[in-house]
Amino acid sequence: MINSYKLHVNNINTFDFSGEDLKDLDAVKVEQLKFHVLKNHKPYTAEIISADFISKKYTVKVNNNIYEVAIDGALELLIKGLGIERGRTKVVNAIKAPMPGLILEINVEVGQIVKENEPLLILEAMKMENSFLSPRDGVIKSIAVTKGVAVDKGQLLIEFEL
Repeated sequence: MINSYKLHVNNINTFDFSGEDLKDLDAVKVEQLKFHVLKNHKPYTAEIISADFISKKYTVKVNNNIYEVAIDGALELLIKGLGIERGRTKVVNAIKAPMPGLILEINVEVGQIVKENEPLLILEAMKMENSFLSPRDGVIKSIAVTKGVAVDKGQLLIEFEL
C-alpha cells in the first residue's frame, strides 16, 4: 500500500498527502504535544489539543488558530473506494427485555428525541436494577410497557423511529 493520506480540515478543506510530502516537514518537539514546524522556510507553532486515535480525529492549534482535522490513511481510502464505510453497524430499532423482570422507571416519552447513552428505563431483575441506555441517537416511536409492570424475556420495551 502506498503511504497516502487525505486530511479533512474543519469539514471544509481537503488535502492529499503522501509519505514524500511528510518528509518535507521539519518538525521538532518542544514540549509534550507542542511542536515547532518549518515548511517552505516558514516557521509554525503547532499543538495537539485533543486526539481521538480510533476515529483519527484531532484538534490542532497552529499559530493560535484552531483546526479540526480528520485523517484518512491508505486503508481508509481503499475501503471508501470500495463503497464500504468503516465502523458501520446494524441500527438498533427496538429494545427488548433480556430477562424477565419488573419495570421500575421509564425516563422517556413517545416522540422524545434521545441521544446515544441517554437513560431509557430501569428494569429490576433478580433483585438488581438494570439501567437501559439508548443504543443510538433517535426518536422514541413507542413504549410498550408501563411502570410497575412485569415483563417476560424478549418482550418489546421501547421502539425507535426508523
